[in-house]
Parts: sequence; structure tokens; C-alpha cells
Amino acid sequence: MSTQPHLAARMENRLGLEYPVSLSTYDTYAEAQRAVDFLADKEFPVEDVMIVGTDLKQVERVSGRLTTRKVLLGGLLSGIWIGVFVGVIFAMFDGGEGLLQRMVSTVLIGAVFGLVWAWLGYRSTGGERDFTSVSQVVASRYEVLTEHRHAQRARELLDELDPMRAAQEKLRRSQAQARAEQERMDREQGGQTAT
Repeated sequence: MSTQPHLAARMENRLGLEYPVSLSTYDTYAEAQRAVDFLADKEFPVEDVMIVGTDLKQVERVSGRLTTRKVLLGGLLSGIWIGVFVGVIFAMFDGGEGLLQRMVSTVLIGAVFGLVWAWLGYRSTGGERDFTSVSQVVASRYEVLTEHRHAQRARELLDELDPMRAAQEKLRRSQAQARAEQERMDREQGGQTAT
């Protein structure tokens, strides 16, 4: 137990940057990955880069209705695979006599075990989840960060990757800076008229 805080601290150091600076945000992971790959191709120190997904959500895609037949078929197939695996292990450590009978018996025992186990598992749910699905945690946006000491060089390289995006990003930054300056001036004017 005493090593867990040490491992957590070490993992945090590996996943964190000392003074991270945002380079850009992307709508998909593929776009963020493309940007980091481009930086790597240009021999940028990508060990100081991080992709952070924000606004996480779980997406579950229902893929079909779950029936007793499907459950039993799945249990049967997985049981057969377990039987084949056990049979091969026995064959490796035992002589060649009766190999076929041992393989058949382990496959049959595995199939029965798989059927029973799947049926018991399905019956224990009481029909509360009679569908199959696949789920994944996805982010709404992906932000690429780097250490502050590399930020300027990284931005220059990313400008080469997508000049249109670079121009839009510069426009967005200058608009944000102009808004901040206007708000500062409005506060100063408000303070002067109050005196």
C-alpha cells in the first residue's frame, strides 16, 4: 500500500507538463494527433507535448436486441474456445495416446460450461438489459499543449501545417486581446467618471 502514492506521483509527473501552454484546440482526436505527428516529423521535442480531451461524455451505441438464443450461442462459442485451449495445454504436457478423445472431451466440457455460465448470467439480470451495445468515452474538444519554452516554435510549425487555421487562430487571439483591452478601458473610464 505504501508504494501507491509513489506510483501515483510518478504517473502524474509523466502525464503533466511543468508550465503548459495551449497551442490549439481541435474538434476531433484525429486532427490533434495529426498536429502532434506533424511536430514530430519536424523534429520538435514532442515529449513536451500533451493532448487533452475536454468535456468528456460516454457514448453508447446499441447494436442489437439480446435474446436467450444469442446469449446461449455466445456462451457455447466461448466455452468451445476454452475447451480447445485446455485441450491444447493437456496435449503439450501429455503423451500422444488418446489425444483426440481428450480434445473432444475438453471441448465438450468447455461448451457445456460456457452454456450454463452464460445462461445463469443472463437469467440473473432479470431482463433489465436486453440489448447489446458498444460504448466509448469521447471528448468534445482536444487541446494540444506544450511546455512554455517551446510554445513559439510549435506555433510556427503548426502555422506551416495549416496556414488557413493559423490565420483564423491569430484573428481569434487578436479579437480576444482587443476585447480585453476594451474592457480594461471601460473599467478605467467607469472609475474616472465616479470620482
